[in-house]
Amino acid sequence: MARGLKRLLQGVLLYVAVLLIVIWTIAPYTWLVISSLSYKVDLLTVPLRWIPSRITLENYRSLFFARGSTTANAALFLLSLRNSSIIAIASMFTCLMLGVPSAYALARLKFPGSNVYMVLMMAAQLLPPIAIVVPMYVILRRLGLLDTHLGLILVYWSFILPLVVWLMRSYFAAIPSELEDAARIDGCTRLGALFRIVLPLAGPGLVSVMVFAFIAAWNEYLYAFIYTNINAKTLPVLIGEFSTKLGLEYLRIAAAGVLASIPPVVLALIFQRFIIHGLTAGAVK
Repeated sequence: MARGLKRLLQGVLLYVAVLLIVIWTIAPYTWLVISSLSYKVDLLTVPLRWIPSRITLENYRSLFFARGSTTANAALFLLSLRNSSIIAIASMFTCLMLGVPSAYALARLKFPGSNVYMVLMMAAQLLPPIAIVVPMYVILRRLGLLDTHLGLILVYWSFILPLVVWLMRSYFAAIPSELEDAARIDGCTRLGALFRIVLPLAGPGLVSVMVFAFIAAWNEYLYAFIYTNINAKTLPVLIGEFSTKLGLEYLRIAAAGVLASIPPVVLALIFQRFIIHGLTAGAVK
């Protein structure tokens, strides 16, 4: 009886903890969506109305149109959306192209300094981003890459590429090397074994890393804020600049925030099964 009561209590506590975590995670985004669909007067009422009495799409429409015509703000919003898409997708694919072979080499090949290389690469991630802002700014200015897509992509390599190498190395290490040995006995080269044997088996891990890399590039703010002006300005930077003479336009910020969150949310929902499988499989040898 006591054991059954203890299990029941543990189950209740577990569900309560999960519920609190879900509320803690979902509540800010829910309020963002509610704010984007509300009038300003409804958000300023006392006591606060958690559910608006009226719903409007004016905050979304104002991002693109003003009195039926496109505005300069709309053009800037679309330009920033295009910049974020180009930079995030390019950063994701280039980091995968460079990170996957590096991760495979660290997982399968034994060469002098392989362990030291991995430690140094991950130790570099301990540096606060603000510590390397000035050196990177000087380098980009001398190369003429300030306010360009290429410049920001190269900067994003500094934190996305180590993440890709670290995650993919763990996943490659979990795949039995005997499969590659059998393929090489049949005449397959090491590179052929990577593309024909290892990568198909590492599909879930590859997809999860791809999603993480895209989200990291899409949500990045500090480097984009410092190294871009207009031509390569990304969406997170633009959203933070929504303001008028009367102050910040919170409702437009909320609407733009909802639109900016759609791509990573959609990716996470589409590839949810692969992400979970990739993380769990790569964690066990």
